[in-house]
Amino acid sequence: MNHLQQQIYDRFVRYISTDTTSNPESSSVPTTSSQISFAHSLAQEMKKVGFQEVEVDEYGIATGVLPANTDHPAPTIGWFAHMDTVCDYNGKDIRPILHENYDGGTLTINAEKKMFLSPQTAPNLKLCVGDSIVTADGNTLLGADDKIGIAIIMTLAEYFTQHPEIKHGPLKAAFTIDEETGTGIGYFDVERFAADFAYTVDGALLGDIDCGNFNADSFVLTITGKSCHPGSAKGFMANPVRIAADIVSSWPENQLPETTEGEEGFILFKDVTGGLDRAEVQGLVREHDLTKFEQYKKDLLALIEEKRAKYPAATIQVEFKKQYRNMREVLREQPKAMELLEGALQENNIQYRLTQARGGTDGAQLSLRGLPTPNIFAGYENPHGPYEWLSMNWAEKAFHILRTIAENAVK
Repeated sequence: MNHLQQQIYDRFVRYISTDTTSNPESSSVPTTSSQISFAHSLAQEMKKVGFQEVEVDEYGIATGVLPANTDHPAPTIGWFAHMDTVCDYNGKDIRPILHENYDGGTLTINAEKKMFLSPQTAPNLKLCVGDSIVTADGNTLLGADDKIGIAIIMTLAEYFTQHPEIKHGPLKAAFTIDEETGTGIGYFDVERFAADFAYTVDGALLGDIDCGNFNADSFVLTITGKSCHPGSAKGFMANPVRIAADIVSSWPENQLPETTEGEEGFILFKDVTGGLDRAEVQGLVREHDLTKFEQYKKDLLALIEEKRAKYPAATIQVEFKKQYRNMREVLREQPKAMELLEGALQENNIQYRLTQARGGTDGAQLSLRGLPTPNIFAGYENPHGPYEWLSMNWAEKAFHILRTIAENAVK
């Protein structure tokens, strides 16, 4: 690794040594206390690398600003990365393995567990011959989602502080909570942050730029039945378990996550619980196009109405909850963030793709609250599990993209 990659890597290794797993079942903010303590340690480091007005707010979000070092008018640019890791897989006691000068073959994650990565199982590795690749040891996730984003931002702030001859406008950073639960960014004060636009450093593949995303709602379907002894159930029983199964199996198979791709939408029935008195089905609605998104919800309501007629003794109710909306239109209406980003990608000779994320980002919620925030690659792949890996070369390129944006914004 070169010196810059080593700086980013050393920070990253320090960050992943702290367990900041979020907890979707928790009602506290943030959902785990470890995020609060980690935020305070980040705040101390922010001061050391040159950030001013550093604070950790009541929710555990750490923010600071690198003041402008030029009188030339320049926009205020924000950088975002989240500190939590997902609860789906162990994020405690992470032991990173550095595979330097990758030769294009098979990487051993854990020989005892027979865990390997290769271009056959991880096709994008073929783009990384000669790179320094980082994995965990097969017992945990890696935590590059999104602690490598924090490491990139911290290293870039230190770089600008050490090179005052490089002129830039106000540069703000925010290290946020509970991105993995989808709740943390709701506590972020956009107006107080007062940036003109921003970037989340939380993407994956080199050159992927998320400038759009799903519209998203969650829903809870509640079925209240009528139970009795099964021997005398004819004409009386309304079995919520059976009704739930009927609803789930009746949804079109070509409108499910496992049968769609790209900008195709879907409904996911993700959790079914209950018994003979009551059953509950939790699910998600996802679609990039807002008109089609609303149609998915109408179609689900129509299906439920059909089942109400089929099972008149049962009560079937559904409640939708708004999660996020597509940021694509916001970025079109306020194009400066994308103009600077695309210019930086071209200047650094990076082939890029403007993608529509099959999911949501903090940037989507920020954009819809008035802060245009596309998402740039951070260099990791296969997050949320033991096969997560990171290219330090890709992380370095993300650093240079953000640096170029800041420099060009004052020209």
